[in-house]
Amino acid sequence: MLTAQFMALLDVFIVNVAVPTIGSELHATGAGMQLVVAGYSIAYAVLLITGARLGDLLGHRRVHLAGLALFTAASLACGLAQGTGELIAFRLVQGAGAAVMIPQVLSLIQRHFTGEARARALGAYSAVVATGAAAGQVLGGVLVSADLFGTGWRPVFLVNVPVGLVLLAVGHRVLPRDVPGAVERSRGLDLPGLVLLGAAVSLLTVPLVLGQEEGWPLWSWLSLGAAAILFTLFCLYESRLARRGGAPLISPRVLRHPGMGLAVFRLLAVMAVNAGFLFTLTLHVQGGLGYSALRAGLTFAPTAVVFGLVGLTWRDWPAALQGVLIPVGFAISAASVAGVGAVLKGGGDGGFWLYVAFAGMGTGLALGFSPTLTRALATVRPEDAADASGLLATVAQLGQLIGVAAFGTLFLNRLESLGAPGAYTSADALLMCTYALAATATSGAVSGLVRRRR
Repeated sequence: MLTAQFMALLDVFIVNVAVPTIGSELHATGAGMQLVVAGYSIAYAVLLITGARLGDLLGHRRVHLAGLALFTAASLACGLAQGTGELIAFRLVQGAGAAVMIPQVLSLIQRHFTGEARARALGAYSAVVATGAAAGQVLGGVLVSADLFGTGWRPVFLVNVPVGLVLLAVGHRVLPRDVPGAVERSRGLDLPGLVLLGAAVSLLTVPLVLGQEEGWPLWSWLSLGAAAILFTLFCLYESRLARRGGAPLISPRVLRHPGMGLAVFRLLAVMAVNAGFLFTLTLHVQGGLGYSALRAGLTFAPTAVVFGLVGLTWRDWPAALQGVLIPVGFAISAASVAGVGAVLKGGGDGGFWLYVAFAGMGTGLALGFSPTLTRALATVRPEDAADASGLLATVAQLGQLIGVAAFGTLFLNRLESLGAPGAYTSADALLMCTYALAATATSGAVSGLVRRRR
């Protein structure tokens, strides 16, 4: 299950370093390349909660394997695509497959693990979720630079095919079968709620991923405003449906769960910092410092490795530290991301201290993410597992989109205002972004401290 999770998360970022090669070979426009990258994320974000509910209705094992099959087939189609339009269409299908299979991971963990076993499983899940972004950059750089058999960018998609086929074979044998009656109580799909939420998420994500390249035209702001209105209508409709005894798409019981609201804020903050850090640093090292795709990808390896190690081991740390891990993690992230900007100031490569700052980022982000997710889900009732998993997976995805849009816009606008591009001006733009990232991480630290005092 976690291998499938990791594979799906890789595909959010693995294409980033392959974009120049894809654009050159397929003669794609800038807008076309944006949709190749963003189409996956848009479909993924829009359909995550629907995928969670489908698992409730049809069985988590069955839906996970169906989503995995769709994802694998779409990956093959992406790798064989002969034009930009084909590639965009297949990326949308690939994102839909990921949205169907991924929510079942948390649901199955919630249903089949208890106590310390559940905490360990959620810790492993957290490590996979947050290292997927950096690992995608690394693997994308490796595969593009290798140019296997002269295939250029295509292995970034085709690598999923053998992995997906193995997972399908293993999944059929080892995943617990859906027991009649264990699947949710025929709650229905809540089609009006699905339409409202899908439209709201679409109107939010499309301008976030396309607005910067298009210069934030009027339609992007109108779309964001319409998204806010539709989110409000969705909340009002869901509340009314619950009062009438219906089955809302997201159970109000989940939203009222102790600490869920704070967990949503923290997940948004940590994923926005994670994605904003990776995106702006990628722009700097490839555009400003002139790194190759391989070197740019490998730059993120220390952060990914440390994140994974901390995410898997934080539960074994002294009990006296457990209560402060989340605010301390955000504080470490704030100091580390500011440190990255400081050591790269002036257009240098940062030397030894850059890797110290990267290790700090991995530590801080892991402590901000893993305990937050684990504690938010540890006490959720099994019957609410699908709703909670869909909600938090969607929040994490939206956090990444917001991070890329907000901090990417800040970086690019600052770079444009400085005039001639180069290592020095790029480092200056990055420094401003690291200050904004540090401020965002600090808000996560403060939220944790406030929660503790209550």
